[in-house]
Amino acid sequence: MCDTFVALPPATADGSVIFGKNSDREPNEAQVLEFHPAREYPSGTALTCTYLKIPQARRTHAVLLSRPFWMWGAETGANEKGVVIGNEAVFTKMPRDKTGRLTGMDLLRLALERADTAEGALEVITDLLAEYGQGGPCGYHDKKLIYHNSFLIADPREAWVLETAGHLWAALKIEDVYSISNGLTIGERYDLGHPDLVTTAQKKGWLKRGQTFHFARCYSDWFYTTFSACGSRRSRSCRLIESKIGHFDLPAAFSVLRDHGDAPYRPDNHFLMTRICAHAANPLSRHASQSTASFVANLKPNGSTFWATGTSAPCTGIFKPLWFSGSVVPDIGPPPGGTFNSETLWWQHEQLHRTVLLDFQTRLAAYRPERDKLESDFICRAQNATERDYWNLSQTCFWQAGEATETWFNKVRTRTVINRPKSVYRWYWKHQNRVANIFGEGL
Repeated sequence: MCDTFVALPPATADGSVIFGKNSDREPNEAQVLEFHPAREYPSGTALTCTYLKIPQARRTHAVLLSRPFWMWGAETGANEKGVVIGNEAVFTKMPRDKTGRLTGMDLLRLALERADTAEGALEVITDLLAEYGQGGPCGYHDKKLIYHNSFLIADPREAWVLETAGHLWAALKIEDVYSISNGLTIGERYDLGHPDLVTTAQKKGWLKRGQTFHFARCYSDWFYTTFSACGSRRSRSCRLIESKIGHFDLPAAFSVLRDHGDAPYRPDNHFLMTRICAHAANPLSRHASQSTASFVANLKPNGSTFWATGTSAPCTGIFKPLWFSGSVVPDIGPPPGGTFNSETLWWQHEQLHRTVLLDFQTRLAAYRPERDKLESDFICRAQNATERDYWNLSQTCFWQAGEATETWFNKVRTRTVINRPKSVYRWYWKHQNRVANIFGEGL
């Protein structure tokens, strides 16, 4: 499960558009942070997506992506025009196609490669949806995980929410702040929609005579939407953003993605996926709910800055700045896979994250002040940087974060465990560690 939000001026402190997403997937499902330059293709070139082959566009934009390592599509990302997109799994009453169609992640990447604006990206997705449909297994190990998708799409001037149910869809232009979390949110009011949206609901008996059409009420699957706990997460993210109206900035955006609620947090102490910063815990209700990547965009007409952890668990990691400058993504090692590789950024940090889980509050507190200070320094330097500084600064921040992560790991691993997690939780993570071959210590 995932959480995505956007804040537009005047909600933001500096008049920019601020977008953020946590991508929640299986705990060993590493994500690739990568850059693809703009390209031109000969007419008739074929493009192989995750399951489906479609015609390639004549020209694609440069894109920055966070992508599950086994997919062609991406969970979130941006293009050189300043368009950013995050998608969410949603569960609807419309049939889910098990065959190899375009996944939501494919649709997201295709829109970033082909669209100049947020509204243009919406049009790309809906056109592809009409032509090819959506479907196919979306889980790494769990091949029964098939879903429809919602999208939060933004550029430096506007933002849209697009929600789908099979081939049908509705879209709403966002006025101030918005958040999506694995459930349909569009109700009676929407700005654009599939022409068969209302008539389909009537024919299937989801919209009774005399009732006002409400997209979410008509099309949501009650069981899966409720079980995903999307309502509590969306409500929480909206409250956090609205509490900062007029003052919402980058630290506030990072804080939303790191949020565990008000009480002292224990990752072994809740059953459903009720936290924005998600930690996997059991095969029944939280197995596929690990925040495996986090991404924030600070969008401005005169230039945008992107912030990525490139790692799981934003509460234990650090956001680093990226620009469409130089090679865009510094050297973070080879693309990670589903097992431990000490040469990759994602798995290097995973050692720290899983060691913190042995005693979450105590071990995180051992280095969090240092992390926050370093991250604040990154923000200050990024805000004062000129275009000629971007690539060197990005490389420096990633290098410093890597050195700090190694230091924090060595500090944390020697800490005496004071509050050991519950036995079922320890068993779950020992199993995940064995599968990933990450280290013998485990939980």
